Amino acid sequence: MATPIVIAHRGASGYRPEHTLAAYELAIRQGADFIEPDIVITKDGVLVARHEHRLDETTDVAQRFPALRTVKRVGNDTVSGWFVEDLTLAQLRLLRARERLASRSHAYDGQFGIPTLDEVLALTARLSRETGRQIGVYPETKSPSYFQSIGLPVEEKLVAVLRGQWPDLGAAPVFVQSFEVENLKRLKSMTPLRLIQLLGAQGAPPDLGGTTYAAMASPDGLREIARYAHGVGVDKRLVIPTARDGTLLAKTSLVADAHAAGLLVHVWTFRSDTPFLAAQYGGDPGAEYRQFLALGINGVFTDFPDHAVAAVRRKQQ
Repeated sequence: MATPIVIAHRGASGYRPEHTLAAYELAIRQGADFIEPDIVITKDGVLVARHEHRLDETTDVAQRFPALRTVKRVGNDTVSGWFVEDLTLAQLRLLRARERLASRSHAYDGQFGIPTLDEVLALTARLSRETGRQIGVYPETKSPSYFQSIGLPVEEKLVAVLRGQWPDLGAAPVFVQSFEVENLKRLKSMTPLRLIQLLGAQGAPPDLGGTTYAAMASPDGLREIARYAHGVGVDKRLVIPTARDGTLLAKTSLVADAHAAGLLVHVWTFRSDTPFLAAQYGGDPGAEYRQFLALGINGVFTDFPDHAVAAVRRKQQ
């Protein structure tokens, strides 16, 4: 089996504010194989890297543009805040990123801007040359059906930006992922890019009625996913569930079922912070990696790429 890949979740987001060039660069220097930019779109149609289209949790937008606070209906939710689709790129350039989690260091708050996808790709190209390693990108389309509903579809722009970096997208070091289904099917009709269907431990794709992630994770559901995707990106609790008190339970058959359907299995999200580790690991993030890597998974999404790289190397040795 091929060596499992290390995917830097929002960059080295355990060390730097997520989705900044600094977080991506640190992840690459720590040995990550892929960096993961979540993709949203500005009012003037530019793809930028943010975890979601709401900006106030990870930037200083409330201080910069207090008058732009609004309330929106997104899917089944009513959401209040500041949103990327209400700002032009020029306005977004004025924002500074900050750490999302209160439990992590805020030493770098205010130091970095919000990168465009073009800038992320330029960084990977430069560091691929500098390091002698081909660095891949693993973009996630965030809320694509919502953006389509407001006249800002992302698929065509995403393909165009990626093709600007890699004219032969079939050979590009790229995976495109989504929690939705129809946008992956549209991408399949447009491009040979490798596509990954994301599956949560609860809930359902926001663009499909009557289908849950649990049903999609069944053997029949996985075979259906294999009709349009190359793999699944799964919540680790679909692989090793926990009891209500957080105690780890026995593994499920998901990895074996997905492999039987011809799908890759990339698992999210590995975090080394003690609050995110099950008690059985005794505060050792390496123990969690070892448990999952022993199951034959094909990749890990991690906030701490250096820890994942070390675990994969130990496994290979």
